[in-house]
Amino acid sequence: MSRLPQIALLPDGKRLHLQDGPIDLIVEASGREADVRAAYGAAARRFTGLLDELCAELTLLRTAADPRHCELKGVVAGRMYAAVAPFAYDCFITPMAAVAGSVAEEILGAMLLIAPLDRAYVNNGGDIALHLARGEQFTVGLTDRPDRYGVMRTMVIDADTPIRGVATSGRHGRSFSLGIADAVTVLARTASQADVAATVIANAVDLPGHRAILRIPANELQLDSDLGARLVTRDVGPLAEDEIELALEAGAIRARDLLTSGLIEGAALRLLGEVRLVGAIGSVAPASHAFERTTLQSMMHV
Repeated sequence: MSRLPQIALLPDGKRLHLQDGPIDLIVEASGREADVRAAYGAAARRFTGLLDELCAELTLLRTAADPRHCELKGVVAGRMYAAVAPFAYDCFITPMAAVAGSVAEEILGAMLLIAPLDRAYVNNGGDIALHLARGEQFTVGLTDRPDRYGVMRTMVIDADTPIRGVATSGRHGRSFSLGIADAVTVLARTASQADVAATVIANAVDLPGHRAILRIPANELQLDSDLGARLVTRDVGPLAEDEIELALEAGAIRARDLLTSGLIEGAALRLLGEVRLVGAIGSVAPASHAFERTTLQSMMHV
């Protein structure tokens, strides 16, 4: 018997929950009631079977990307490859680094094909695809760690900016990290671009060989990990202030390179209470107690 995804409105009647295996989406749209209803229907239809499409090419998706050639056939798989290909020239990376953002983009795209919307987002565990019509905006909340609730800073994304993707990565997130960042949040033109860039920058926040850092082969923690035997961070002990700065600067250098090359619009890097901001995200402000309900909390379901 084939597996059926879980599709239902949340109790507030405004947000749609789509879940199938590891894919867990929160969707919200605003606009005319009939348009929102049509968009949610389109999201549900496109979501059904999407996981099976990805599983059909899972072996290739878990293989290091060749920046010169793509053998993947699926639409979402192809988007994953396109997002990671620019990084494959100088580091090991697989299309899986962009899976969450690419899925979010696909569902949002299906919604916008069927109906005009004022605002919409698809939040795939904190990797978020955004739509903003003219004059609209979102407030994005940045957490200091993805495994804890609470907002450290906020920033406004409006329709006049090119930012349509937000993603967070780090050693406390859902995926393994080669670096020691508590969290790296990236703003980019698409969710898939933000997803892979957050992974790459988080990997770069590091102190190679430091005795206070516990690392374990990824395949000892998850047998089928696309990282194989590469060492992933499991714990970070006490670090001196200058060591924290050194690790953050390593990540910031990578982030500034990506900003200059047009692959990101900004990044916020967090490690042991310290923060480094790069690019457009430099305009963030401390979170206030009056935090609007429509805020998107990176690495958390809204």
